[in-house]
Amino acid sequence: MRKSTPFYLVLLFVIYSCGKSNVSIDTKIYETLELSSKQYKFMSQNLPKGRYPKTFENNALETSGSGWWCSGFYPGILLYLDEINENKTFQSEIERVLNDLKVEQYNTSTHDLGFMMFCSFGNAQRLNPNPKYEQILMNSAKSLITRYDKNVKCIRSWDSAPWNKADENDLVVIIDNMMNLELLFWATKHSGDSLYYDIAVEHANKTMKNHFRDDFSSYHEVIYDESTGEVKEQITNQGAADNSSWARGQSWGLYGFTVMYRETKNPKYLKQAEQIANYILNHPNLPLDMVPYWDFNAPNIPNELRDSSAASINASALFELSTFFTGEKQKQFYKAATKILNSLLTPQYLVQDESQGGFLLKHGLGNMPNKTEIDVPLTYGDYYFIEAMVRYKKLKNI
Repeated sequence: MRKSTPFYLVLLFVIYSCGKSNVSIDTKIYETLELSSKQYKFMSQNLPKGRYPKTFENNALETSGSGWWCSGFYPGILLYLDEINENKTFQSEIERVLNDLKVEQYNTSTHDLGFMMFCSFGNAQRLNPNPKYEQILMNSAKSLITRYDKNVKCIRSWDSAPWNKADENDLVVIIDNMMNLELLFWATKHSGDSLYYDIAVEHANKTMKNHFRDDFSSYHEVIYDESTGEVKEQITNQGAADNSSWARGQSWGLYGFTVMYRETKNPKYLKQAEQIANYILNHPNLPLDMVPYWDFNAPNIPNELRDSSAASINASALFELSTFFTGEKQKQFYKAATKILNSLLTPQYLVQDESQGGFLLKHGLGNMPNKTEIDVPLTYGDYYFIEAMVRYKKLKNI
């Protein structure tokens, strides 16, 4: 016969559980940043040289070379962690990785140089200004604008291929590309050459016109006729359907147009970011914990997977967006960002041991239609999660 648990032990457990649930978010963030350093120290010790973490799947760390679009997130994470860590735990690892990654400054085959080079060298230059970093960033910006098309007035995202439904005379633009424009604004500020700024503005304007529906949800992919600049198709590649709202795509738009306002102070971009935020935060399919399903219109909600990476991007973007308002709107966006972050700081999403190779967030989702990176940790999920915590600390001055 099984003995019942003594009442005093039950009472102690209840008190302990209540205490844990009432721990302040400030304390949770402090503890989680400490955990983050331990996790990424473990990852760095197990990462093959010349490789970059992508995810942890099938009980193994999956990595890439420097040319993969996610390569800049790993050094970016280490730079954020050293920014808030007096011990500068990752200094030698950062130097090693940046020395390997710098070859991508001449890569003209991708639109993702903002992710790759600004999340890495941009943060390095911000924290430790260095002429070498400046030159690498300028070369990266020069490489990125080789993909700009004067007829379409956009930067080419993907090269035309059957898998993205584009012909050789088409130009493909995806909403993700909004995230790469920050590099161009930096280049104009550094060089004094307005070309980079102008290209970023033209790309954002065309995206605002053709990627967004009346309710401020976004298509993932727009295919243009390269010779005329006219829209041929508005579709998705990673969402549930062409007329659905792929969750991370909405996040890229929110973050990207928040950056557009920061860099231009043009109120139309602030309005765009606000409307995207309202679409996300007021969507009837947004769960109570504010960690979205992988697509807001996925067919089997509520029995669909979440995407913690979209949530982390939203939290980081909303913290910045809140700073551009006063009064109720400021409170609304700050409160939403804090609630999202609080959700991600729970065991439901936060890895608290080395079982996931050193990653932090569970339940990320890369590409559901193509069945890749399903319900796994993702390096960009961790990057924006850490960025959101750092932004929270700076806003509260803690």
